Formats: sequence, C-alpha cells, structure tokens
Amino acid sequence: MKIALGQINPTIGDFAGNRQLILTATAAAEQRGAELAIFPELALVGYPPRDLLERTAFLDAAAASLAALTDALATSRTAVIVGFPERLPASSSGRPVANSAALIDGGRVVHVVRKALLPTYDVFDEWRYFEPATDIAPVAWRGRRLGISICEDIWNDADFWPHPLYRRDPIEALVQQGADVIVNLSASPYTLDKRHLRPRMLAATASKWRRPLAFVNQVGGQDDLVFDGASMALDARGNVIARGAELDVDLVVADVDIDRSAAGGGAPLAPELSDERSALAALVLGTRDYARRCGFSQALLGLSGGIDSALVACIAARALGPRQVLGVAMPSRYSSPGSITDAEALARALDIDFTVIPIEAMFAAYLDALAPALGAFAPGRPPDVAAAAADLTEQNLQARVRGAVLMALSNRQDRLLLTTGNKSEVATGYCTLYGDMAGGLAVISDVPKTLVYRLAREVNVDHPVIPESTLHKPPSAELRPNQTDQDSLPPYDVLDAILEAHLVENLDAPALVARGFAPAVVADVVRRVRNSEYKRRQMPPGLKITGKAFGPGRRYPIARAPEPAPE
Repeated sequence: MKIALGQINPTIGDFAGNRQLILTATAAAEQRGAELAIFPELALVGYPPRDLLERTAFLDAAAASLAALTDALATSRTAVIVGFPERLPASSSGRPVANSAALIDGGRVVHVVRKALLPTYDVFDEWRYFEPATDIAPVAWRGRRLGISICEDIWNDADFWPHPLYRRDPIEALVQQGADVIVNLSASPYTLDKRHLRPRMLAATASKWRRPLAFVNQVGGQDDLVFDGASMALDARGNVIARGAELDVDLVVADVDIDRSAAGGGAPLAPELSDERSALAALVLGTRDYARRCGFSQALLGLSGGIDSALVACIAARALGPRQVLGVAMPSRYSSPGSITDAEALARALDIDFTVIPIEAMFAAYLDALAPALGAFAPGRPPDVAAAAADLTEQNLQARVRGAVLMALSNRQDRLLLTTGNKSEVATGYCTLYGDMAGGLAVISDVPKTLVYRLAREVNVDHPVIPESTLHKPPSAELRPNQTDQDSLPPYDVLDAILEAHLVENLDAPALVARGFAPAVVADVVRRVRNSEYKRRQMPPGLKITGKAFGPGRRYPIARAPEPAPE
C-alpha cells in the first residue's frame, strides 16, 4: 500500500487556502500512485486554533470546508485522512468539540476518529477545548485495518517513557484489536531535543508492535511555535523507509506493506541537518511565517555591532529577503567606534538597508528635562545607592530612546520590529522594558547566549557575513563606560548551564548548588530570574526552539515570596 505523507503548512482560519493545499497535495499523491494521503492534525483549520474553537462561526466554517473538501475529492482514486474540529451532538455534559480525523473516500466521509489523549502541559491546553475519544478501534478500509491516531495518542508507550502521563495507550488498544498499519496525524512543535527524540520514539513504537507506521507532521510557524515537518514512514522493524524534509513543505510517498516491510531497509535517505543548521532554519521559518501572517513584508531591527543583533539580521534577511530588512545603528556617548563599523560591515555583507541615527541629543534632552524630578522625589538615599540608581536610570533611558526611535520607523514604514535579546538576557532581566524589549517578535529569546555564538559561526560557514570582530569582542550593552556583560552576569557558559537546569529541568537553588554551582552565583541568578517575571510577561512573542521557552509554556506568578537562599 502506497501512503502519501502530505506535509503542508496550513494557516489558522484560512479554510479555502488550507483546503487547496490538501487538494493539490492529493492530486500529486494520486499521480504517484498513492492509495491513501494523510494530512496533519487539524490541517483543515490550522493548529493551534485555541479560543477560535469557542466561536460558532469558526466551527460552522470548518464544517463547511470539510463538506467542500469531500465533494472535491469525489473523483479522486486516492483516499484522504485529514484533521478537523468535529462539533459533537448536544449533550448535558462534556465539551462540544472533538479533535478528529476524517477518512474521505469516493466523495464521502466513511469514518471519523477522535483524539483520545489531550495534552495539557507546556504549550498545550487541549483539555480546555476538546472532548476525548471514549472508543478506540481500528478502521476497516480496502481490506486493511488502519490504526488511526492523532498526535499525543502515540506519545504514551510505557516501555519508552519512564513515567507515562496517561493511564491508557491508544496504540496498544489499536494493535490489540487488529490494526495492521499505524497512522498518526500530528502537529508536533519543534525543539532541538525533540528532533532527535521523536524519531527514536516512533521507531520504538513500530518495532514494539511489529507494525509499519506512517507519521505526518505539520510544518510552518504559528505565533511562538515552529512546526518542523520531518514526517516519516517506518517499517515493522522500526527502520525509516521514507522521510519528509525538515522545516519545509514536502510530499513523501512510501510503500507501506505489512508483509514486505518486516524485511527492513528502504531507499537511501538524505542526510539530516546539524543542530545548528536546523535551529537556524527553524528561526528563519518562524520569522517568515509570523511576519507574513501578521501582514508584514518588511522588518527592521537595531544593529549594535554585537553578536545578537547580527544573528537576528541574518535570520531576517533569509526570512524576508535582504532588501526587505532595515538595520538601524543608534550610537550614544558610550558607543565604541568599532560598533558602528561592525554594524555597517554586516549590513553591507547582507545587502540590507542601513542607517545611522545618533541618540546623544535625545538622551541629553531627556536627562536635562528629568533632572529636577529625578532629584526631588528620591531623597535620603545613601550615596552608593543613589549613584547606582542614577547609573541604571541612565542606562535604561538610552535603551528606551532607541526603542522609541525604532517604533517610530516601524509605524511610519509599516515594518515589523524584531527584538534582539537572547534567552540568557531575557531570563535574568538583562534587558530594558519599553527599550530593547520593544517590538513585534523576539526572534532569539529562546536561544541561549552560548548557542547564539554557535549559530553565528554556522552562518559564516558558507558565506562569511558577520565580522570576526563581532564574534570575538566581549559582549557589551555599551550603556556606560567600559561596560561588559560580565560586569553584571556570570560567564555565559556558567550562566547558561544554570539556566538550563533551573528553567528546563526545574531544579531549585539547593539542587543547583548540589550539582556543583557556587551558592552565591546560584542565588544571584535565581533572584534575577524571579524578579524579571514581570518584564517577560510584557515581551513580544518569541520563537520556541528549546524544551522550555518563555511564553505560554512557562506560567509563573509575578508576585510571590522570594525563594530561600542556598546554603
């Protein structure tokens, strides 16, 4: 049996556009002899639709789109399985919608399968919207028994996961009832770790049950999420026999036969991307789709001459095209000449537009205007405290002047403003609210500083565009004389290791000290993370590429008691 994996990039709420993507891919699959074409979870409406599922008009449009798709497939020799939101019959209890998949054959829906396991962790909140399936059974179709599952349904194998989240395994139930092929429709978001874990999990499932497995995944960016595709077909021994492109639209046709697949093997597969190239492709895709789906064709960013803004500029140029990107250098009294030189050199190498807007006069005007009030309403402070407060006020004021300049250009030129703060800075609050945090998309807010350097070096492998001086000079905000990031923060390799353990592994301060980190450093980092929660709540959405990003998947109260200091 030839199965086509329709790895498409649907847009939430674009019913006609999504339907056309499905029809076009189905026609191509039919030309290549596929009996069945499968498409991602909720592909008809886009994923995740979130509170749109609470709107009657949205569900009506989804139902109409499914009917139109069914009619359009009346003459197709290729059957289709597609995800859609199914309105359930009125009931006195339960949610009114199911996350479902329709099997369409010969111009009619011959079967509907509902998702059984509804994730409610990290970025997922499906219990908020969907009623889970109560019956799990394979679907008899053209002499076969298809074990159709939806995304999370395949993520609960007790032999693979040390602590399964659910009390039942839908795949086990399907196989025990005679399924001879496992089919999974997914909208599984990208992370660097998951790109390695997911293939291992799918291979373990196929080999455990001795069943071929067809997995199709959505591709594209949606708000803070990036979907990587990487669809695959595996034989009954868990060998990958076909694989879709990573982070790109694709149509893969695989011959999935329960008898022949037991022999293993398959056609040679294209080499996989390195983690660095994969992360860059994910950030480019997320930026491109976010911009176009929000109605922007152009972007701008502040170019400081530092490595963070250099990396974001490279991503923006790849995502939107160099001529659609504007870099703005905004020197103040503390900016080094090399910073302007490096920013201009990067802009020339990328072929993006570039301009210099000095902020010294604006900064000085603010200081003059604010001086009486700043001095009058903070009396009685010790000299050292007063000096530190004045220093921080001036630093933040420069960042906020720059934020206002960039937002003015964004407003006038209809450009999406990209912020350039990395995860290490955002985590510790080493950023200015309404200053360098101002903008529409935080491109690298889930990229730790150490990874920023790796990605920047990867950018330069094929075509060196980031100046060597940018790669090697000490990181600095240049908001006061001779400033470096390490005046305030631990070395980034130490900081990122602590943040990974604290944010992703959820280790508290005593556990971090037990792992070998210095108590004083741990106390300072944990305090910074806690005290900066209010800043992150107001930052623009950031593209998620790690196991725990700032955004919908991390929910901490802003106002709470401080954690005890580690001993």
